[in-house]
Amino acid sequence: MKRTLPVNGGLPPERLGFDIDGVVADIMTTFLDLAREQYGPHPFTLADITTFHLEDCLDLPSPLIRRLIRELIDRPHELPIRPLPAAVEVLTRLAREAPLVFVTARDRAEPIQLWLNRVLAGVPPRDIWVMATGVPEAKVRYLHAHAIEYFVEDRLETCFELARAGITPIVFAQPWNRRPHPFPEVHSWPELAALLFGE
Repeated sequence: MKRTLPVNGGLPPERLGFDIDGVVADIMTTFLDLAREQYGPHPFTLADITTFHLEDCLDLPSPLIRRLIRELIDRPHELPIRPLPAAVEVLTRLAREAPLVFVTARDRAEPIQLWLNRVLAGVPPRDIWVMATGVPEAKVRYLHAHAIEYFVEDRLETCFELARAGITPIVFAQPWNRRPHPFPEVHSWPELAALLFGE
């Protein structure tokens, strides 16, 4: 069943949550940059990352992939990870209306909380809530506990799980989620701002 969203800025800020990697943080670009620094020149671009199973789409050594993923989980606040364009502006504006709720499948909240606190310098840290579930399948429980009805997510499998649990996913388009799906979709933060603020 095709899911729809309220029009003209009708998304309630207090019922909205966000994934972080691939939605707020441009994590895959940093992954490719680190691979270049540590492994040497490679031909891969963001468009080549067509699945979360990086070994299946990137011809890089598996130990290197695992090590870089661990670095990105443990040290995001120490690495040059950039936010996606306009994410900071939109989230800073949204935080004036309600606390920002982030639910991530990372297994540790503190490092990415530090990254968000730095990137979203205009938002009081008390208004940036980060929950680390450890696995994507656990997100539903956290979202229900915080009465989140809409969730911006880049992992398509998670979107289907959310929908089955009565949460409306908003797919943030990325090369790794380009399969058919029935969910609302945005391709940028300005597009998401239009849903939030009716602009």
